[in-house]
Amino acid sequence: MALTKNQRRIRIKNRIRKIVSGTETKPRLTVFRSNKEIYAQIVDDVSGKTISAASSRDKDISSAKGNKSEVATLVGKAVAEKALKAGIETIAFDRGGYLYHGRVKSLAEGAREAGLKF
Repeated sequence: MALTKNQRRIRIKNRIRKIVSGTETKPRLTVFRSNKEIYAQIVDDVSGKTISAASSRDKDISSAKGNKSEVATLVGKAVAEKALKAGIETIAFDRGGYLYHGRVKSLAEGAREAGLKF
């Protein structure tokens, strides 16, 4: 039986999640990518809480012009700024089963530019 693209991504995601876990000192930056939008959350898996989040649907980002990769960079910068305000400097990056390429890579680079270390 052939797997759908999404089933394959979820298998890869589960394989990554066995290894990558967020703690209070080093939370996990997780990425979700839909066809139009991109979402990022910084999660402490020990307490099960989202520390900060940003998406391409946020008011200041959705008004920005540019292609989807440029918007992903803005989302990365936004989530990094929120994390730095919360006192977080280092994170574990969870690509969510997506290839580290295109919008996922742009988001990660935007977060690095804004000051997050991973």
